[in-house]
Amino acid sequence: MEGAHVLEAAAACQALLGAAADRDWARRIPEMDWTVAEAAGHLAETILWYATDLAAGERRLDTMELRVPPAAAHADLIRTVGASATVLARVVDATPPGARGWHPMGQADASGFAAMACDELLGHSDDAARGLGVPFAPPHGLVKATLTRLFPWAPDADPWPALLWCNGRIALP
Repeated sequence: MEGAHVLEAAAACQALLGAAADRDWARRIPEMDWTVAEAAGHLAETILWYATDLAAGERRLDTMELRVPPAAAHADLIRTVGASATVLARVVDATPPGARGWHPMGQADASGFAAMACDELLGHSDDAARGLGVPFAPPHGLVKATLTRLFPWAPDADPWPALLWCNGRIALP
């Protein structure tokens, strides 16, 4: 996966959040402890953290604190998600082949960080959609690429429910 995938996932997230910017983002997401605003802040923080860890290389880097305040205006949270995704996309595309970055689950290459970011963006966009009471239908090809890259062992099912299942969000029939 590459930077364009991260930007595509961020665009889907931003479209969802932008269409619901006038709704109550202080609502709790069903089956989670987060509000919609907290999920949006988490997305921006995580994506920027991925960029930093990929750029820093194979050793853990604990010198920075990344914090996006969930009390920010909805439009600013949406822009921050996009800005974080743009930074990661540029780092992914500029990372030399074979280079790896630190992640708690193990070192990953640029493609792995792009896929993890897409998984975060898609999964938490769905969380936000549930909290806002609106539908979310991510791009099929992006979901399939994310599922294939991160979860090659996933069951042979419709990619979107399979990706949600891999992330513990739903049960499959």
